[in-house]
Amino acid sequence: MIEAELKAQVHSPEAVMRQLDERAEARVEVYRDTYYDRPDGSLEKADQELRVRTVHGSDGTRTVLTFKDATVDERSGSKPEHETRVEDAEAAHAILRGLGHVEVIAFEKRCRNYAFEAHGRQMLATLVRVPEIDGTFLEVETIADEDDVSAALDDVRVVLADLGIGPEDLTREAYTGAVAAHRG
Repeated sequence: MIEAELKAQVHSPEAVMRQLDERAEARVEVYRDTYYDRPDGSLEKADQELRVRTVHGSDGTRTVLTFKDATVDERSGSKPEHETRVEDAEAAHAILRGLGHVEVIAFEKRCRNYAFEAHGRQMLATLVRVPEIDGTFLEVETIADEDDVSAALDDVRVVLADLGIGPEDLTREAYTGAVAAHRG
């Protein structure tokens, strides 16, 4: 399955949050993301991502291991995503290191997640703040088959427009790159 997702810079976070609060109940969580690569950087060169994410929220802590394959839609950056929950975060990190992967970057994301239905699709809208990056971002995603990505992204664009987010607000800048640039 492909995560059809668009990300935008939000200029009025409070207004967007109010609108999302009308659609669904917010789930406030803090993500601790650690990205891995092979020592030769071959995952990055292949446009792939390997991540361990530990999520802290009101319902406890969970950890997921994620592999994202190469981009299938250049304009949005949407990628096939494979994710599974892991019982032991430290064991997941140790396994990846034991397989020869190296930590590339780790950082925190502060998120307000909203799950709702729009245009016949399950959507997830996430307001994101990364302490090391200026601004607030909005990610809106839905899951699609490869032949449905374009239509799914059109539906995501409609949700963004309903929230006052225009095409000029969209960004493909990755948090990993922005955090790395901030750290120098």
